[in-house]
Amino acid sequence: VLQNLSQTPVLRELLKEAKKPGTSVKIESPELSTEPQLIKLDQPGPLTLAMYQFLMEMQDTKKGVVTPKELFAQVCKKAIRFKGYQQQDSHELLRYLLDGMRAEE
Repeated sequence: VLQNLSQTPVLRELLKEAKKPGTSVKIESPELSTEPQLIKLDQPGPLTLAMYQFLMEMQDTKKGVVTPKELFAQVCKKAIRFKGYQQQDSHELLRYLLDGMRAEE
């Protein structure tokens, strides 16, 4: 899931902009042919910042292995079910990760 998210340019760019508090971001969707949306972003929360840092590390070609320790810690704070390193479904991680980031907006 995290490798797929790291290859999503729109997400990386949005998180880069979200890192700067008080920024407005224009989101356009040519395939939906709707009006562009202008969204004002507040200070990002700890989960959003951890996701941004993780994605930047994934894009750094000099790093061999990337460990999402801080991101995992932030996910565990939002969803206790992930503590303890038990087997979880990837779609559950994706849901909790994106819902957690949305709740920090």
